[in-house]
Amino acid sequence: MARSICSFPILLLFVAVLARAAVYPQDYWKSVLPHTPMPGAVRDLLQPDVLDDKATSVGVGKGGVHVEAGKGKPGSTTVNVGYKGVGVNAPGTHVGVGGGGVHVGAGKGKPGGTTVNVGHGGVGVNVGGHPGKKPPVVVTVPGYGSKGFNYNYAATETQVHDDPNAALFFEEKDLHPGAKMSVHFTRTAPGTTFIPRSEANAIPFSSKKLPEILARFSLQPNSLETETVKETLQRCDEPAAAGETRYCATSLESMVDFATASLGTREVRVVSTEVGKQGTPKQLYTIASSGVQKLAGSRAVACHAEPYAYAVFYCHLTLTTKAYVVPLVGEDGTRVNSVAVCHTDTSSWNPKHLAFQVLKVKPGTVPVCHFLPQDHIVWAPRY
Repeated sequence: MARSICSFPILLLFVAVLARAAVYPQDYWKSVLPHTPMPGAVRDLLQPDVLDDKATSVGVGKGGVHVEAGKGKPGSTTVNVGYKGVGVNAPGTHVGVGGGGVHVGAGKGKPGGTTVNVGHGGVGVNVGGHPGKKPPVVVTVPGYGSKGFNYNYAATETQVHDDPNAALFFEEKDLHPGAKMSVHFTRTAPGTTFIPRSEANAIPFSSKKLPEILARFSLQPNSLETETVKETLQRCDEPAAAGETRYCATSLESMVDFATASLGTREVRVVSTEVGKQGTPKQLYTIASSGVQKLAGSRAVACHAEPYAYAVFYCHLTLTTKAYVVPLVGEDGTRVNSVAVCHTDTSSWNPKHLAFQVLKVKPGTVPVCHFLPQDHIVWAPRY
C-alpha cells in the first residue's frame, strides 16, 4: 500500500518550535555517549537550530501557546497554538493546522510559490504554480517493511521479478572487495524529526488512544496519514516473540537507553547507511578496495524507522545477526558507507520467502544478507 507522509513534518512544525524550551536530544547523546559519533541517520533527524535564542520568546497561557522569534520585526516568525489549532506565520509563509485540516502557503501565492492542503478531500500539493502535482509517497513492500523483514512472507513468481527490493538480498560470501550489486538506497520515513523525550512522553502512543492521537494531529479518519499511524501503532503494540527483546522508541533519549541497556554497555558503535549524494537512482555499486568491516560481538540492536508524525524507531536485540559496514562506489561515482546485516539462522523462515527465491537457497542453509535503508540504525559493542 502507498503511504503518504508528506504532511507529517507540517503537523510537527509547532512541536519542533515548542521543543526549543526543552533539553535538546543531542545533549543527552553527548552526556551518555561522549565518545560515540552520531551516525547520519541520527543527525538527519535532529531539529535544525533555525531560531535565534536571544530573539525568541515563549508564552503559555489560557489561550494556548504563543512563540515569537525576531521580536516582531519584519521577517520575524510567530507560532500560535490554541483551541482552534495551530498557526505559523513566517516571512512569505503561513501554516495553519486546525479542525479543517492543514494549509500551507509559501511565496504568498506568487508564481513559483508552494501550497499544501490536507483536509477532508485528501492531500493536494501545488509546486511552482503547477496544480495537481502528486505528493511524495513511501511504498512499503511486503517482506521488506519498516521492521526489515516479514519472515513469513511468501512471494509470488511475479513479485520475485518485479520486487524492487529483491536486489537487496545477497549471501555473506559476496561481501568482498570488487563484488558488484544493484541497489537503490532510500529512506523509510523521510521528513520526520526527533522530539525531546519530555514531549514524546506527553503524547499518547497506543492503538487504544488512536482517536485522541488523530485529534491531536488533526488527521482525518480515512486518510492515508491515519492508516500509516494505525499501522505503526499496531506494530509497536504487538507482543514480543519468544526470546525477543523489542521496544518502540519515540525519542532519541529512549533509543539510547534501550540500546545501551540491551547491550549491557555504553561503549558502543552506532552506524547507519550514509549516501554521499542524495537522490541517487538504483544503480550498480562495487564494494570498494578499502574493505568490509564487521561490527564487534554477536549481539546487536537494530532500530528501524517507522513512518509516523515524528521520529519513531522499532528497536530489537538480535542474537542471530551479523552486521557489517560496507564501502560502495556507484557507477556515477557516488560513494556510500552502507550497513549490511546477515541473518545467520533462517531455519524458521517461510520456505517461499522472497530471499530464498532470489538466492535459490533453502531455509537454514546459508546466512541471508541485505542492506539497510538510510534511516535505519545498528548498535553494537565497541571492543
